[in-house]
Amino acid sequence: MIRLAMLSYWHVHARGYAREFTQGGKAMITAVWDEIPERGREQAAIWGAPFYENLDDLLAREDIDAVCVTAPTNMHGEIMVKAAKAGKHIFTEKVMALTVEECRQIAEAVRENGVQFCISFPHRTQPHNLFAKKAVEQGWLGRISYMRVRNAHDGASSDWLPPHFYDATQCGGGAMMDLGAHPMYLCRWLMGKPVAISSTYTEMTGHGVEDNAVSVIEFGDGAIAVSETGFMTPNSPFMLEIYGTEGGLIITGDEVKINSRKLSGEVQGWTVVSDLPKALPSPINQFIAALEGEGEIAFGLEEGIQLTELMVGAYASLKEGKRVAL
Repeated sequence: MIRLAMLSYWHVHARGYAREFTQGGKAMITAVWDEIPERGREQAAIWGAPFYENLDDLLAREDIDAVCVTAPTNMHGEIMVKAAKAGKHIFTEKVMALTVEECRQIAEAVRENGVQFCISFPHRTQPHNLFAKKAVEQGWLGRISYMRVRNAHDGASSDWLPPHFYDATQCGGGAMMDLGAHPMYLCRWLMGKPVAISSTYTEMTGHGVEDNAVSVIEFGDGAIAVSETGFMTPNSPFMLEIYGTEGGLIITGDEVKINSRKLSGEVQGWTVVSDLPKALPSPINQFIAALEGEGEIAFGLEEGIQLTELMVGAYASLKEGKRVAL
């Protein structure tokens, strides 16, 4: 049984993560810390676990194996370095940290202390996106020239996000830093190392951070990827498009369509793909399996650093009003 400490209920996914960790009977919540004591005590009571106002006291406990970090993003660096030095395995909500230097400090602490690290990149476990990865790697689309990913919801326009999600200090930004992380890490995963980024973000709801955002990522071979997100769109399906010299791929929700000269002997024109890869275990289940010695984590330190590199560049472009080299 994995003994897990929840480190804050700041993030909207914290409660869901706590439930998922405990559903399979392989983990139990043994302690809670929160930067807001009242919230932490309330959640600790739900799990029958002790609450700690002092994080160091919690991390000093020898009967805690791992931590789930769902604290304010600007606290990630300090929290995760402390957790790693205390020998605790780390599962964290994205993004890893707000600066690349903080990410590297986390990575150094994790490696020096031999603990496992997993960052939550759920879109990299889903069958439709795994098919996109396969199509790129198999060369079915030829030389890739363009990619577009859209991931959006109506958290601001329908006013269901918590107020602290608009705190630029805690979050590091608005829609792109939060929901836009998914398009960003998918672009990096599918297209490789970027060389530059340009951003256009707007604010439509008066919350003080962007709620409508696009970043354009350039790659060394001339390819372009567009990362779209926002807090303004009800019923917006996940969308991913990839185009190359030999064909195209379109994902809308869970539906995948491909049109490829490379496959023209087998299929003609745009064809709906029914035989998708099997989903990978969820990030939490990958983390649990790794702690039990029964599996590997598909996204860890390097992937976390890569996402922060993109985010730092994206917001630098916004601030400077120009294309920024990466």
